[in-house]
Amino acid sequence: MNPHPLTPVLRILSGCLHLLVAALLTLAAVRAATAGAPHAGAVVATAAALAAVYAAGPALPAVRRSPGAAAGWLAALAAVWLVLLALTPDGVWLAFPLFFVQLHLLPLRRGLAAVAATTAAAVAGFAWHQGSLAAAGVIGPVLGAAVAVATVLGYQALYRESEQRRRLIEELTATRSDLAAAEHTAGVLAERERLAREIHDTLAQGLSSIQLLLRAAERTLPDRPDAALGHVRRARQAAVDNLAEARRFVRDWTPPDLEAGSLPAALERLCATTAAASGLTVHCHVSGAPAELPAAHEVALLRIAQSALANTVQHSGARRAELTLSYMETEVALDVVDDGSGFDPGAVAAPGGAPGERPGSGPGGFGLAAMRARARALHGTLAVESAHGQGTAVAATLPCPPATSGRTPA
Repeated sequence: MNPHPLTPVLRILSGCLHLLVAALLTLAAVRAATAGAPHAGAVVATAAALAAVYAAGPALPAVRRSPGAAAGWLAALAAVWLVLLALTPDGVWLAFPLFFVQLHLLPLRRGLAAVAATTAAAVAGFAWHQGSLAAAGVIGPVLGAAVAVATVLGYQALYRESEQRRRLIEELTATRSDLAAAEHTAGVLAERERLAREIHDTLAQGLSSIQLLLRAAERTLPDRPDAALGHVRRARQAAVDNLAEARRFVRDWTPPDLEAGSLPAALERLCATTAAASGLTVHCHVSGAPAELPAAHEVALLRIAQSALANTVQHSGARRAELTLSYMETEVALDVVDDGSGFDPGAVAAPGGAPGERPGSGPGGFGLAAMRARARALHGTLAVESAHGQGTAVAATLPCPPATSGRTPA
């Protein structure tokens, strides 16, 4: 009899209401038959007719789905009930379950009007059978109507609150799912950017060095085979180093140079290998008392130094480069200065890079953008100073939090 899907609580209440109607109709019929009341047969027949009409409501889908069908069924039910009320005063008992049915199937205003009309009919019918209007005959139906209205309105308020909570839970669940998806996407993008920086600063730079060495060997052949052999050997060593780097990517993100010693030692080896591979004069200086840094800081500074020196070798035409690592109280700074051709940082913007990228610094100009991203990820800064014919200076500055024990992947 519910136009909407029934909740478990409402199913229980509906079943109890059906049992109450059946019990009251049976009581009225039995009392009429056993007491030898006038029109006993008519009372029993009307009670049976009322039971049939009432049972048709839950059985007809239209009553549950259509407000018009529900109103028609209630009108038929009320008509049969009025006949029963006219035959026996016991019919007044059926007013109480009728209140619930009317309030449940009809809109609130129409339901209250139907309850008021049913209450008036119950009071009038009982008074007609008693021959007078007594206080008990008025108080009983009115009190029953009040209880029914309060019960139904209270249940509806609880139902609305329950629906609001259900919708809120669904919204929170959907929001949590969206947030988890957004965090996953952000994590994937951050990891992708980090991998791009790692590959650019290691494998890509190593392959570029191999290409330069092999090109130099090609230029010296066949006139100077010994020099060419030296270039080939250095290229082979660079390939070995890059192969080791690639294998370590799978196991651990800590750079091999840092595994073998401190950051200053790793920068010394970087300067030495860069000078041997390119012929460029590269000096490494350490200023201040070396202090233990978190692994992420050491990796970032080493990668920035690798990228800056690679740009110097490939694009500046420099003859000399100076790398300085400075330990200060609250910061650590890395400066890479060359005497190359320089460029205008404010005027040059490489595709996919950032303003200030050297022209031709690899596909997409990723070098300076990657260095800036590394510094920014650790709440540091990266500055580039350059001008045509005046060389280039790259300065990375990172704050110095307390070093963590052990090394973690960058």
